[in-house]
Amino acid sequence: MNRLYTLGVLLIGLAGAFAAAPLAVAQPSPAFIAKREAFIDQLMKRMTVQEKIGQLRLRSLEAGAHPDRAGFEKEISDGRVGGIFNTVVRPDIRVLQEAAMRSRLKIPLFFSFDVIHGQRTLFPVGLGLASTWDLDAVHTMGRISAIEASADGLNLTYSPMVDISRDPRWGRNSEGFGEDTYLTSRIGAALVKAYQGDDPSQPGHIMATVKHFALYGAVEGGRDYNTVDMSPQRMYQDYFPPYKAAIDAGAAAVMIALNSVNGEPATSDKWLLQDVLRKEWGFKGITISDHGAIMELIKHGVAADGEDAARKAVQAGTDMSMSDTIYGTNLMPLLKSGKIGMADIDRACRDVLRVKYDLGLFKDPYRNIGTAADDLPDSFAESRLHRPAAREVARESLVLLKNQGSVLPLKKAGTIALVGPLADDQVDMMGNWAGAGRASQTITLRQGIQNIVGGKVRLIYAKGSDITDDPDMVKYLNLYKNDVQVDGRSEADMVKEAVDAARQADVIVAAVGESQGMAHEASSRSDITIPPVQERLLKALKATGKPLIIVLMNGRPLALPWEAENADAMLETWFSGTEGGNAIADVLFGDMNPSGKLPVTFPRAVGQIPLYYNHLPTGRPFDPAHPDKYTSRYFDITNGPLYPFGYGLSYTNFSVSDIKLSAPTMKAGGMLKASVTVTNTGDREGATVVQLYLNQPVASISRPVQELRGFRRIDLKPGQSREVSFDITDDDLAFYNQQIKRVVEPGKFNVYVGLDSASVKATNFYRL
Repeated sequence: MNRLYTLGVLLIGLAGAFAAAPLAVAQPSPAFIAKREAFIDQLMKRMTVQEKIGQLRLRSLEAGAHPDRAGFEKEISDGRVGGIFNTVVRPDIRVLQEAAMRSRLKIPLFFSFDVIHGQRTLFPVGLGLASTWDLDAVHTMGRISAIEASADGLNLTYSPMVDISRDPRWGRNSEGFGEDTYLTSRIGAALVKAYQGDDPSQPGHIMATVKHFALYGAVEGGRDYNTVDMSPQRMYQDYFPPYKAAIDAGAAAVMIALNSVNGEPATSDKWLLQDVLRKEWGFKGITISDHGAIMELIKHGVAADGEDAARKAVQAGTDMSMSDTIYGTNLMPLLKSGKIGMADIDRACRDVLRVKYDLGLFKDPYRNIGTAADDLPDSFAESRLHRPAAREVARESLVLLKNQGSVLPLKKAGTIALVGPLADDQVDMMGNWAGAGRASQTITLRQGIQNIVGGKVRLIYAKGSDITDDPDMVKYLNLYKNDVQVDGRSEADMVKEAVDAARQADVIVAAVGESQGMAHEASSRSDITIPPVQERLLKALKATGKPLIIVLMNGRPLALPWEAENADAMLETWFSGTEGGNAIADVLFGDMNPSGKLPVTFPRAVGQIPLYYNHLPTGRPFDPAHPDKYTSRYFDITNGPLYPFGYGLSYTNFSVSDIKLSAPTMKAGGMLKASVTVTNTGDREGATVVQLYLNQPVASISRPVQELRGFRRIDLKPGQSREVSFDITDDDLAFYNQQIKRVVEPGKFNVYVGLDSASVKATNFYRL
């Protein structure tokens, strides 16, 4: 990435922006904390019980053609609402804050929204962002998102989403950062710092909400909203660290997961919300239920009715109730009956007021909103977009999976057949959770190629197929929004048009995969292959004998055995955002050398799931060199992943030297350095990601065969070499034992360094 250019984009004329490198979070001073707590003490003495309960309600204006705006504003002016979500333009936000200023105590509202991978300018979805393995790129996305969101009047985002997921069937994989604890922790912390800075009340900053606490990515069967059953040891070892990293980075809020954990819904889980979050980790911010989750305690089978659900949630530590009316209806009767105490309400109310104080809203309720004279004539104006930065980040997110015979990069000459249901689709290029972005401002692949080649290339476009020909699937995906368009022509006619285009071309570029709605909340899939109608299209294109380049657009790892075997080249692009089409074209034509690396493992078939690189060893491990029968394997498929974690090709080649250790042993509390020399052995400048993995082969419990413990992204010119070093400390060697104690055990440690998790150099040392 052009760091200087990106930094300039953020600094020139944008209040509150700062350098792209993540900074340490400044902690509030004792004097600030004392002043804040004294202010809240005095305010709460003046508040009625009903006003305190009102602060615990996170509400949005009713959906539909005729919402009751007057009734909603009266609810606010009566002091019965604490925060608002899903109102995203200044004029509408101002009206609601004015209603709050008509309340008895004039306690301001805060305004929140799902700013997941951008607000107006959309960046790659989470898996794409993680594929950059570049914390500067992550920081750039976070800063621009905060700048745009705060300019719209928002104060808080429901991001980062740091749920570890090792099941690609789960629809929400696209929002997260993959299967690895370490990589996800680093990205989550970087985003919190980017959103909040040192002072979230300053212009150009918003507060972060880490979600979904806890273990949402581990739902059984990859089925959304399902249950989780997991040992505490695995929670602490693999799934908890990203949440804690975001909290340690200063995240102001935590959104509670919809799932149950070992039989207890997270929304009513005192162990999660008090023992772990508050007592062990020292969290001081607000906890927010997911949408309607408190009422769902009834369907979970742990609450008899709404009153029972409200009691369990507030006593467990759920501060704010999102969407439903359950706190407003039930907390007062619960208090009067003695089923909850005033301390339960006061604790939650204080948490909400503390966040509002830190946002500076008591000093200026119209912070980020301004006056009507300050409003932009058009909230969706093109001038608000940060296109160059979005293009830079999207280019880094693309992962080259195959390039047989160096068919890529393409020449800017001849004839290209561009085929596929995603080749000219603005909605799906945006990706899910598209914030306040607009499809009309999004560059499709067709547009991007035309922008790159101008009149130098004859580009023949044919859609070739619909996303799916399954009417039930189309109906499901279009239940709330008409996102999936059906062409109306027969499959035979569409394929014929595509094949005719291919026969006229020198090369075929086929854009296939999923619609954004297929990789979204409530979009778990039992089949993670490309939909059959698209598969048939690819086979027809292959039969022409022309070079076939597959451009994948998807929000989860897909099973691609036919594609991997038959494509001449394959580029994973995820959902790349506003500038996606330009970014993909940059890579296809070699204006950008691809450097993305997979943050997830790609299986060969759904039957291998879960399949992830950092698994535990088994007593009968499978050895592909000696494929014995009585080993841990499938007998009906090639074992191992299609593409391993950390994998990604380049248009150049890199070599990695043997590992040099600074010493053969490491003392307790000491540090050891592992170094390799990386050389660009090809004829093009390029970037790659050097990855460090560790393994303890003998310990008190089985330890993973590999664990990522460091990565460095480097750019090298042809023939250039660079030494890359990693510091290894006890923190990198520590793990949770059977007593859930974090320990470092002496013994042998294996060190692996490479350009993905499968192709590594190895050595070892001893921790004394």
